[in-house]
Amino acid sequence: MFKNRVDPPEVGDNISALSAVSAPLLKVENLNLRKCSEMYYLPPLRRWLLPTLVTLVIIFFYKTYSQIETPVPRSLFQYSSKPPSEVVRIPISELKHKTLPHLNSSQNHASPAKEYYYSYKEQKDDPASNSISAWANPASNSHLDVLFQCPNKPNQFTNHIRLPNIIQNISNIPPLPTVKDTRAFWNPTIISLPYWSKNQYLLVSRIVTNGLHQENVVCEANICNAGLSKVTRDWEQPCTGEDLTYTGPSGGMRCASPPKILGVPPTPAEQCEGKYGAYVDIPGFHDPRIFWSEKGEPIMMVNTQSRYACFGLWAIDLRTLHTSLESLLSSSPTHPSLGPLMSYPTLTELTRNPPEDRSPIEKNWMHFFTVDGSSYLHYDLSARGGRTFAKLLGGGLTTVNLTDPLELPCLIDNDPDEKEEMKKKKGTWHQATNSLRLVLCYRADARCKPTSENTVFFAIIHHKYPNYLKLPLRYERFVMVWSATPPFSMLGISEHPIQMANETASGFSDAENWEDDEIALKEGRSNWAYFTYTTSIAYAWGRASDEPENKNWGYLDDEIILSIGIDDAGQGLARIDAKDLLQCLRACPGRGKKGGEEY
Repeated sequence: MFKNRVDPPEVGDNISALSAVSAPLLKVENLNLRKCSEMYYLPPLRRWLLPTLVTLVIIFFYKTYSQIETPVPRSLFQYSSKPPSEVVRIPISELKHKTLPHLNSSQNHASPAKEYYYSYKEQKDDPASNSISAWANPASNSHLDVLFQCPNKPNQFTNHIRLPNIIQNISNIPPLPTVKDTRAFWNPTIISLPYWSKNQYLLVSRIVTNGLHQENVVCEANICNAGLSKVTRDWEQPCTGEDLTYTGPSGGMRCASPPKILGVPPTPAEQCEGKYGAYVDIPGFHDPRIFWSEKGEPIMMVNTQSRYACFGLWAIDLRTLHTSLESLLSSSPTHPSLGPLMSYPTLTELTRNPPEDRSPIEKNWMHFFTVDGSSYLHYDLSARGGRTFAKLLGGGLTTVNLTDPLELPCLIDNDPDEKEEMKKKKGTWHQATNSLRLVLCYRADARCKPTSENTVFFAIIHHKYPNYLKLPLRYERFVMVWSATPPFSMLGISEHPIQMANETASGFSDAENWEDDEIALKEGRSNWAYFTYTTSIAYAWGRASDEPENKNWGYLDDEIILSIGIDDAGQGLARIDAKDLLQCLRACPGRGKKGGEEY
C-alpha cells in the first residue's frame, strides 16, 4: 500500500541542495569583491600620507602667521582690574618709551594690553579729589609735617645727623659650636619672623670665598640683651658670656643654629662683552635682599647672570630654599592655612621694559607693594633724570615706566656743566634697600587709622663717594619717601646723611667725625670703620599678633632694623624707631614748571 509513496526530504537535505546551487554564485561574488579591493588597496604606510600632508600644511600656516599681533588675554596676568574711569591718557610716545618687542632675543613675550598700564588722573581744583593733587606740593601737605621736623643739628664738618642708636655686631656662629668656623660673613639682610616663631629673625649673609664663586648662607637668629640699652624689650634674653664672646660687649644678633648654604641654581649670561667679559665665569648669586610682600610672602631678590644682558635681578620665594620657613608660615595659631601662595616658586628674572633701557649690569632694584596686593619695581633715581619704576604683571614681566611725566627731580646733584670725572668725585646716587610702608601716626594712638592720605613708602638710598682708586670711600645714608597711591609721587628725602652713634665717615679726621659728640672727643676715639652701607630694612620683632601679611607696614612708633655691611668684610645691625629715622627730611618739589612752562 505504501510502495509508491515518496517521503518528503529532510531539512539537512534541503540545505545541502541550496548550498550546491548557491556555491557557484558566491564564488563569482567573492571574485568581484576581491577585484574591487585590489583596485583601491593602499599599503599600511601609504594610507597615512594624505593626513600627514594636511597636518604639515596646517603647521606651516600657523608658524607663518602666529607672530601677528593679537590682544593679550586678561587671564594671562595676575592683575586684571580696569583703569580709572576719569583719566587723561598719556600717550606712550610722549613718555619717550617703546613697548616690549614681540620677538625678544631671549624670550618671546607679547606686550600687555593698554588697560594694564596706569593712566594718570586729571588734575582738579579740589586737592582731596584725587591722589596726584594731594601730593603735588609735599611742603604744604600737613600729613607730612612730622617728616620735615629736625630736632638735631648736623655735624659742621661731615654734615651728618648723628642718632643715639648704635650699630651692633652679627655672628653666624651658633650656640655651643662643635666646629670652629673661620669663614668671614658680610653683606647681611634680615627680616623678622612671625610672632609665634621660636626665633626672632631670618638672616642671610654672604661668605668671603677663596675663589671667584659666590656663596650665601641662611639661619634663624636672635638678638640678646647686653643690658646697655635704655629701651626695654621683654622678649629678648640676656646675653650669655658666650654671646658676648662672639658679638662683643654691646651684644647683637647670633644664629640659633648652624647656617646653611642657599642652593640657588646658576643662570646663563646672555651678553657679557668687553670689560664685563669676566663676569660670565663668576658662578653664584650675590647681593641678596630679603623682604616680605604685601601677601606675606618671604621673597629673596638676588643679583646674578641675566638672560637679557650680562647681570640682572631675579626673585624667588624663600620657602623654596629654606623648607622650615614653609612649615612655620603654615602653622599660625590664629590664622590656620597653608601659607600665602607663591608669586615666585622658582627663580624668576625681573625685566625692564623696553629692553633697550637695560644696563649691561643691573643691580639695587627694589620692590614696593600697595594695599591691594599689586607689586612694583623701582629701578633707579638720579638728580637730572628723576626716577623710573614699573608695575609687575606676573612672571617677572613689567609695564613701561610709570613715573608721572610732570614730576620734578628731587635729588640734589652736581652742576650739570661740570665734567663727568668731577661729578663722579662728588658722588653718585644709588638705591640701597627694599621699601617699607609707613602710616604717619602712632600705633599707640587709638585715633590713628591708615588712610591713603597718611600712608607713604620709604627706603634707604646711598650717596656714594669714591677714593682716588675709584673704590668706595664712603656710602652716605639717606631716607627717601614717596606716596603710597598712584602715581607714587616723590615726597621727601633726608636733608642730611644719617649716622649711628658709633659710626664714622671716611674722608674726615677723627676730630671732625666726633665734633658732635663731646664724650667721644674727650676719649680721643678714632674712626670706627672705613665705610659702612645699608643693605635692607625691616620692621623689628616684638609687635603683637604680627602676621606675615603685616610685616611690610607699620607706624611711626614701630622699630626698624637696619642690616649694615662693614668694610665688605663684616656685618652689623641697628634698631631705631621709624619716627627717628624719618626726620630732618626736605620736601621734594612735586609737580610744577618744566621747561619754562606751567603744567
